Amino acid sequence: MTKEERKKKAILRLKEMKKPEEELYNNGIKVIAGMDEAGRGPLAGPVVAAAVILPPDFNVPGVDDSKRLTEKKREALYEVITDQALSYSIGIVDNYIIDDINILGATRLAMKQAINRLKIKPEYILIDALTLKDIPIPQRGIIKGDSISISIAAASIIAKVTRDRMMKEFHKRFPQYALDRNKGYGTKEHLEGIASYGPCLLHRKSFIKKYYSEDESEQFTQLTFGEL
Repeated sequence: MTKEERKKKAILRLKEMKKPEEELYNNGIKVIAGMDEAGRGPLAGPVVAAAVILPPDFNVPGVDDSKRLTEKKREALYEVITDQALSYSIGIVDNYIIDDINILGATRLAMKQAINRLKIKPEYILIDALTLKDIPIPQRGIIKGDSISISIAAASIIAKVTRDRMMKEFHKRFPQYALDRNKGYGTKEHLEGIASYGPCLLHRKSFIKKYYSEDESEQFTQLTFGEL
């Protein structure tokens, strides 16, 4: 594919990604927040949600589901999105709350934090997959929304970059788990770290149980979650 063909493809993709927003704009809704999260699946660290309100004339090719992008591309787009957004915000819920109320509840809590921290109140919210029943703002949950809506995709990039940066910082305190590489996900390297050193204060007790027998799970649950 030539450079010109790639450029054309990116512009067509951008047009496709803006369709959910265009439909709302055409119905008189001008302030739309996109929302997504990062970190529902890892064994360690927080879940992070982002909310972002883009201007109607936001036209940046390449914004897409953060999982489809390289780290370098995500970082570059993060800077563009946060520079051009009318407003954006973050919600963070740690592993202790995740263990207490479950990951779905923690994800919704992080999303509520994010939406309530926006400096501009949205008229409508587009959310990846979920809805927030106790937020009194019209909203729509879109399955695989981060690959369908430009606003949700932008939020997915902000959430992913924010969380990845956090995990790299956590790695400096807990290098034995290679959090800079696995971001807390259950890779072989990470599981070997837990097996060798036990869990640390970042680990989700409720998630670790899935990876061990009943006896081993009980052993890890009883460990002190202190600094290693």
